[in-house]
Amino acid sequence: MGDIIIGQLKVCVIEGSNLVIRDFRSSDPYVVVKLGNQTKKTKIIDSCLDPVWNEEFTFTLIEPLEELRLDVFDYDTFKYDDKMGYSTVNLQPIIAASVLTRALRLSTEEIELRKVIPKPDNCLMRDSFVSFVNGEIRQDVLLRLRDVESGELKLTLKLIKPN
Repeated sequence: MGDIIIGQLKVCVIEGSNLVIRDFRSSDPYVVVKLGNQTKKTKIIDSCLDPVWNEEFTFTLIEPLEELRLDVFDYDTFKYDDKMGYSTVNLQPIIAASVLTRALRLSTEEIELRKVIPKPDNCLMRDSFVSFVNGEIRQDVLLRLRDVESGELKLTLKLIKPN
């Protein structure tokens, strides 16, 4: 039996803040974004603890659904890149909101569909809302990095359903 395609997920890695120092006085951060066996990587931002990437990547969402994982690294020329923490996003709320938009037959108005709250088992730093905006299902998230002293990532997720 083949995999069931749910749709496309656009992940915009907006920025990082309060990242840890892994070099002498700073870090050269980049983010590896992974969903199942699909992996994308942002550009490296030299000597910056509050990088702005504003890079968007598209992933195919396949059932069974996996978590979106984001690993932050410090680029090093002559040795292995240093880990700067990781974060995960449960995609179930955005998928559930997509089902709701179809059931409600929403048109183009803007509406909040679901609120996702920070809990010990997720990486959210504040409430996150799944919204229907201009025909798109989107979720803005602020994530804390795990396994590290400090650091946050800001993302926007957009779900595009197959026609």
